[in-house]
Amino acid sequence: MRNKIVGDAAGKWLRTGLLVVSMAFSLNAHSASKVVLVLGDSLSAEYGLARGEGWVHLMEQRMAKENIQASIINASISGETTSGGRARLPALLNKHKPDVVVVELGANDALRGLALSSTRDNLMTMTQNAQAIKAKVLIVGMQIPPNYGGDYTRQFSAVFPAVAKETNAALVPFMLKGVAENPNLFQADRIHPAPAAHPIILDNIWPKIRPLLVAK
Repeated sequence: MRNKIVGDAAGKWLRTGLLVVSMAFSLNAHSASKVVLVLGDSLSAEYGLARGEGWVHLMEQRMAKENIQASIINASISGETTSGGRARLPALLNKHKPDVVVVELGANDALRGLALSSTRDNLMTMTQNAQAIKAKVLIVGMQIPPNYGGDYTRQFSAVFPAVAKETNAALVPFMLKGVAENPNLFQADRIHPAPAAHPIILDNIWPKIRPLLVAK
């Protein structure tokens, strides 16, 4: 009888120990720090802003507030096009091994009147390259004013959801939602968002990127 009691107790302690180890492993897996790579243009590179006022830095602060373990590599460059991002991305992927890649490019393609087929192909290639290393991708969409012509404007806006759908990537339909229609939220050049616009931009992006950050 005594041996049976001892055996039952030992079995109970063993099961408890295994449960604790399992819980610890699960917790570590959930809280493991992720690397986020942001590949963007001036809208993400804090053009015309003081250091720390842009949405990327604000996102870093929000992650810390929500205790989301992640580090951000902001590889954004003012004036960058999708072709420039496509050329730079392989080296960035190899160096940083990101878990999440944010692609915020395309606006400068439109400003330069580049072929939409090229923009689409570049976005597709960047997304597929990131996914090839098992990174999750968030495509940040843009829209342009109607003075570029109705057809071009509509076709440009449609590029981003088309690429996201084909690659099963996450999508922010319009980065400047709630900003574009308010002139007071822009800098003097009427092109780049002012500091007050960047919390709104983050609010547009956060609901789409947060699930990628907390996913196992």
